[in-house]
Parts: sequence; structure tokens; C-alpha cells
Amino acid sequence: MRTVTVTGTGTTTVAPDTAVVRLAAVGRGAGVAEAYDAMWVGAASVVEVAARHTEHRRIASTGITVWPVHDREGRPEGYEARHAYAIGCADLGEAGLMLRELARDVGDGLAVDSVGLEVSEDGGAGAQAREAAFLDARERAAALARMAGAGLGAVQTIVEGDPGHGPAPMPKLAMMRDSGGGLEAGETSVTTTVTVVWEMVDQG
Repeated sequence: MRTVTVTGTGTTTVAPDTAVVRLAAVGRGAGVAEAYDAMWVGAASVVEVAARHTEHRRIASTGITVWPVHDREGRPEGYEARHAYAIGCADLGEAGLMLRELARDVGDGLAVDSVGLEVSEDGGAGAQAREAAFLDARERAAALARMAGAGLGAVQTIVEGDPGHGPAPMPKLAMMRDSGGGLEAGETSVTTTVTVVWEMVDQG
């Protein structure tokens, strides 16, 4: 039995609907205790503000560090303490409001490391990408079969993703709007691949 094996790619778009904010409360002081106390005040404000905009279970500490700081000449300038958090918000509007309130309440003790916009419900985008990938594979396979003087028969196997590396990733890309501190969802590309093996049949 002659066969043709083709990998097709399908891509569709969907708007992100959730945000993960990674930030930290930072405090400085002449000694470790003073720096830690300053950081703790900011950390309490971070949790208080975040709890007004998301569920408490979505507020997670990711690390606490304390280290000495120096000026440009290498002279000791005291200590800096940092309490890092990852905060998930199920609503982009709430995430924007939370950042604005944190900037106001925590002030210079706030360090925002990143804001990632993600997709919790793809609205069928994954299925659409999968269907597009299969259609792409079928068109490629039909063209190759014609070159060999044959047509496509029954499907023998279907594998989603790169057979050697598992399922294809689904990139999560978005834009953050500058004006007003709000978050703009933009579009996220959802991409998948399918590898299909067809039987080739003689055209009579």
C-alpha cells in the first residue's frame, strides 16, 4: 500500500480574557530589620488592594529576598528587602484598576515585573485551528498524490502536534495600552499542527 504523510498547520485568533501580574513590594533600610519592616508595610498594602480586585486564592507569594545594596562606588548603602507576588485577575478591567491603585497606595515601594495576558476560555479557537490544520494537510497531500499520478484514499493515522515533540504550543501574545493604565486585550494566536497519513489510490 502506498501512502503519503503530510503535516498541516492551522492558526486562528482569540482575545485574551485574564491577566497575571507579577510584582513586588520593596523596602530599604539601614539594617536588615528596617528594610524588612518597610517591605512588610508595602506587602500588606499589595495584598489588601489585590483582594479588592481578585479572589484571594489567586494572590500567591513567589519569593522573599533581603540583600545589601551599594552605591556606584561600591560603598554600602544599607539593605533592600523584596516580597514578590504573582496575582491572577479573571477580568482585564479589574487588573488595570488594581495596578492603578497599587501605584497610588504602595508608591515607590512597588516594582511591577510583568503583566501577562492569557486566555482562559478560547471560545472554540483551538477546534478551529485544528480543523484548519487538517484541511491544510489534506490540500498538501492531494497535491503530492496528483504529482504521483494517484488520488487520496482512506486516512490511516492522525497525530496532533509534531510527532517528535508532542502537541504544538499555543502562543499567548497581547498588547498593553499606555493611556490611562488600562489593559488592551489585543489578539492571541492559537496555532496547532496535525500530521496525517493517507492511502494513495490509483486513479482509474
